Amino acid sequence: MNLERLRTLHAIAVHGSVGAAADVLHVTTSAVSQQMGKLERETGQQLLARNGRGVRLTDAGRLLAGHAARILSQVELAHSDLEAHRGAAVGEVVMGVFPTAARGLLPQVLVELRREHPQLRPRLRETEPEEALTRLQRGDLDVAVVLDWYNRPLALPGDLAKAPLLDDPADVVVPADHRLAGRADVALEELADDEWISWPSGEFCHDWLLFTLRSKGIEPRVQHAAAEHHTQLALVAAGLGVVVAPRLGRGPLPDGVRVLPVRHPMSRHVYAVWRADTDRRPSVRAVVDVLRRAGERAAETSGGPG
Repeated sequence: MNLERLRTLHAIAVHGSVGAAADVLHVTTSAVSQQMGKLERETGQQLLARNGRGVRLTDAGRLLAGHAARILSQVELAHSDLEAHRGAAVGEVVMGVFPTAARGLLPQVLVELRREHPQLRPRLRETEPEEALTRLQRGDLDVAVVLDWYNRPLALPGDLAKAPLLDDPADVVVPADHRLAGRADVALEELADDEWISWPSGEFCHDWLLFTLRSKGIEPRVQHAAAEHHTQLALVAAGLGVVVAPRLGRGPLPDGVRVLPVRHPMSRHVYAVWRADTDRRPSVRAVVDVLRRAGERAAETSGGPG
C-alpha cells in the first residue's frame, strides 16, 4: 500500500471530511478522492461511504485508518532513529512560532543554532498556535512554539510532547491622557467603560480577552482589531482605546501611551511542542534546548512593565 494514500486516509479519519483532509494536505479535494479511489482498488475494499453531502469511513476504512496511524508513526520513528544513529543535529528542522515569540525569541535562537549546530538548517514559519498544532501533527512542522493563558489552557493532543519556556506577563496600555494613566497599577474592572483594541475575531488571544473581561463582569466594547501588537499600540497612542500587551517581543513603546501593570497579574505560558515520536531526533532536541535557554533569558528581562 502506498504511504501517501495511507496518509490521505489518516487525514480524513482525523479531520472528518475530504475537504478538511485536502486543506491540511495542501491538495485539492479531487486529488484526495483520486488517492482514496486508488487505495480502495489496492485493498479491494470500500473505505468511504456517502453520508449526506459528505462521507464517512466504512468499517474497513476505520480498521485501515487505525493501521495507517501506527504505520505513519513508525515511519517517523524510523527517521528519528536514523538521525539519532548519526548522533548529530543535521538536516532541516522547521519551526512554527507565534508572532511575538518569533520577534522576541527566535532571532537569537536561530543565531545560537547556527553557531552550535552548523550542519542544522533551521527554518522559521510564523504561525498562530492552533494552526501550528495542526501543522505539527500532520508533519509540516518539527517544533512549534505555542501559548496559552493563565486562566485559559490550550488543549494539546496526546501524541505531542511539550516543554515550558517562560511565563510572559501582560500589562494594560492606555493613552497618555487616559484618566488612569498616572496610576501605579490598575484593575480590569476599572476599564469597564473603555473601548478595547483586540486581536482579530476567532484568534485564541481574542477569545481569551473576551472570556477574561466577561469573567470580571465586563461586557467589552471591542472597537478595533489588529493582529500586530505594534499596530495595536499605535491605535492606543492615537487615543482610540486600551489594550492588553504581553511583554515578550513588545519592543519600544510609541510616544503617547502609558503601561499599567494589572493588580491581579495576568500572564501567558509559552511552550515548545513537538511530536512525541520525534523525541529522539538530535535536531529536535537541539532546537528545544536552545529555546529553553532563550526562554530563561527572556523571563529574566520581563520582570518590569518597561
